[in-house]
Amino acid sequence: MSIKVEDFLTAAQEQAIIEAIRTAELLTSGEIRVHLESACDDPIVRAQELFHLLKMDNTKEENGILFYVAVDDKKFALIGDKGIHDRVGSDFWIAVRNVVLSRFRESEFQKGLIEGIELVGQKLAAHFPWDMNDTNELSDQISVS
Repeated sequence: MSIKVEDFLTAAQEQAIIEAIRTAELLTSGEIRVHLESACDDPIVRAQELFHLLKMDNTKEENGILFYVAVDDKKFALIGDKGIHDRVGSDFWIAVRNVVLSRFRESEFQKGLIEGIELVGQKLAAHFPWDMNDTNELSDQISVS
């Protein structure tokens, strides 16, 4: 079942998240996406499928990051491509996931996503700094299915 972003976030919250993505990407060649849907069995497996479907595994430097939320099931996953994962390791993903989930538990979904985006943006900037030949390879809009 498809959902609308507005079912989970207000229009202002959606714009704030998109702006956080744009701000983070000003400092990096990395790509950050947020995807929402209503339900899934396994959020990690589903996020991996979406990572491919959204063509996040086609970035030049393998530095895409996906924040996945199954809204009705209250499930969350964070997936990073090989290039960034090789540089930051599993502990980083766990730390970001914990920050996001702590905000989600307080029903602060916008705040959780923005804090997570800021954290991954800092790491991407450190390992994949923006350069003048960089292009935005993927949409910054929140996708839904």
